[in-house]
Amino acid sequence: MLPPSFIELKDVYKKFYIYNKEFEVLKGINLEIQKGDIFGIVGFSGAGKSTLIRCINRLEIISSGTIRIGKYEINKLSKKELSLYRQKIGIIFQHFNLLDSRTVFGNVAFPLEVAKKSKKEIQERVSEILELVDIADKKDFYPGQLSGGQKQRAGIARALANNPDILLSDEATSALDPVSQLSVLDLLKDINKKLGLTIILITHSLDVIRHACNNMAVLENGIIVEKGSVKEIFVNPKSDTAKVFIKINTDLSISKYVEGDVI
Repeated sequence: MLPPSFIELKDVYKKFYIYNKEFEVLKGINLEIQKGDIFGIVGFSGAGKSTLIRCINRLEIISSGTIRIGKYEINKLSKKELSLYRQKIGIIFQHFNLLDSRTVFGNVAFPLEVAKKSKKEIQERVSEILELVDIADKKDFYPGQLSGGQKQRAGIARALANNPDILLSDEATSALDPVSQLSVLDLLKDINKKLGLTIILITHSLDVIRHACNNMAVLENGIIVEKGSVKEIFVNPKSDTAKVFIKINTDLSISKYVEGDVI
């Protein structure tokens, strides 16, 4: 028997209203993610991936349904409870979102300052995390002095500052070159193993899913059309979206080894 779900979404709907018109972005999401998993959510642009991740950390309030993290139903948290809850969820972004006016150390220290930690606590925690993500030697560098991969490592370090239980990755590797992308994914796998974090990867890349994730869901037009282990879905995709993704991924992989015109 599987352990109780760490993250559970039941009948989650999200609607936006623009110029008095209703747009339904999430249409009855049902999903369970086990504690300590690396879970991938894949879909084309406009499928609702980023909205879904913003609902999990309650940057967006769902229109109906429930989202439960452990024993807490997050859409019922008070403002004070929500502030503490968000400290336990780290998020990394596609474009890093680092503060250009702060060094790497200053960027990682920022959420600890917001949480009103002491200078000693901040010094110790930031030093520890920078060692973990292997950029301790860049602590006095500014974002403009870093490569893309180093910026994302700084972003990951910042997301880990408050010892989160969950790490959300919103297309966090899509702006990186292939070598940096694999390096960051390996880092996330290492962090998952060392810290026991639950990681959710939002992506439109099957290479990311295949390299890093254990389980996955396929999102299509606000609906989860398929979910299961990565191996199951890659071997026997059932949804049209998964089949198209795998075909595109296969065609691109083949084209790398063909000289002349891309087939």
